[in-house]
Amino acid sequence: MCNDGIVQVDSNVYLVAGSNTNWVMVKDGDTATLVDTGYPRDRDRVLRSLAAVGIAPDGVAAVLVTHAHNDHIGSAEYLRRRHGTPVLMHPAEVPHARRDFLHQVSAGQVLANGWRPGVLPWALHAFRSGGTAHVQVGEPLPLPEHGRIDVPGHPVPVFTPGHTDGHCAYHLPDAGILITGDALVTGHPTSRRQGPQLLPTMFHHDRDRAHGSLAALGRLDADVLLPGHGPVLDSPVERAVQHARELAG
Repeated sequence: MCNDGIVQVDSNVYLVAGSNTNWVMVKDGDTATLVDTGYPRDRDRVLRSLAAVGIAPDGVAAVLVTHAHNDHIGSAEYLRRRHGTPVLMHPAEVPHARRDFLHQVSAGQVLANGWRPGVLPWALHAFRSGGTAHVQVGEPLPLPEHGRIDVPGHPVPVFTPGHTDGHCAYHLPDAGILITGDALVTGHPTSRRQGPQLLPTMFHHDRDRAHGSLAALGRLDADVLLPGHGPVLDSPVERAVQHARELAG
């Protein structure tokens, strides 16, 4: 099924293409896990996507955060405050979500890379979508240290630091699906490359760690990748990781 940017990738798993950023819905009856929430101004689209698959806002059992950049936590605090939805993430990402500090591409970095194709149009879109607003999660909760999370889909966290210090992917072993966030993407407005890849260097807090985290993804048993940016990829994750490594040199 493909409707208003919603792509059904499994009987209960959907990827939604928002405004340059994806989020994922994992259903279980009339409840769901929501992985990431797009930009702040994607809120109406987030709510419409939930309604399209039969989920009311108070039916979101949890928001799982891959990382706390504005384009991934745009509606997390809204759901927490309005509906009491717990917002969970890797413990290393909790202070980032509270905005004790901000590891996000700076205006100076964007300007320095403005000559690159796609960078300035992307920056304008990000600004208009709330990418530079003060966005935080008031009470972010740390994920359990090991094993599956007791929410719809029972995802397994996969620690993949580098893009941010606490970046986390989520594996759905029963479905053979890997939600990669920004640890491994399949496209971005600032990239002219095709297929699985790392984001351009300016977006990573620590690019070497981001490159190293590909190893954690490559060990997983999954043949469908749901990235934070770009289309769904039907490919064994090991092959996708190898392709990303080759592009990264």
